[in-house]
Amino acid sequence: MSLEQLARAWELLQEAYKQQMGGDYEQAVDLYQRSIAAYPTAEAYTFLGWTYHFQGKLEQAIGECKKAIQIDPEFGNPYNDIGAYLIEKGEYDEAMPWLEQALDAKRYDSYHYPHYNLGRAYMAQDQLNRAREYFEQALAIAPDYVLAQQALDKLRKKVM
Repeated sequence: MSLEQLARAWELLQEAYKQQMGGDYEQAVDLYQRSIAAYPTAEAYTFLGWTYHFQGKLEQAIGECKKAIQIDPEFGNPYNDIGAYLIEKGEYDEAMPWLEQALDAKRYDSYHYPHYNLGRAYMAQDQLNRAREYFEQALAIAPDYVLAQQALDKLRKKVM
């Protein structure tokens, strides 16, 4: 693969992301697939999975994230995303190892997400102390992370 192919893949990925954020999921899927065809990247597979998630296609989303991991096992996003998708499916025990792998990933800049998602999984299992620990860790990393603060507030009300 050439640098030109890589540059084209990144252009397509950026356009796909814009379409995804604008709610045009079909166009986003097409653009992510074209990006992958130009030069497969962990990011394109992960974001394609995220788009499938928005379409309610959780199994496809998980499959794309697994492809991302094959390309770059150090990229944290797909591990967290698989964990989050499994939580959506109510598969909390299955989600936890994926989220723990996200915490161990070397190439990741959003460690507050797997902390938050681990908190969600533990809260769903009524392991409230563990849930609280993870929500607090998420907030220690990202003090303005509203979802973690809301989850912690909800947990505190549940304990009272």
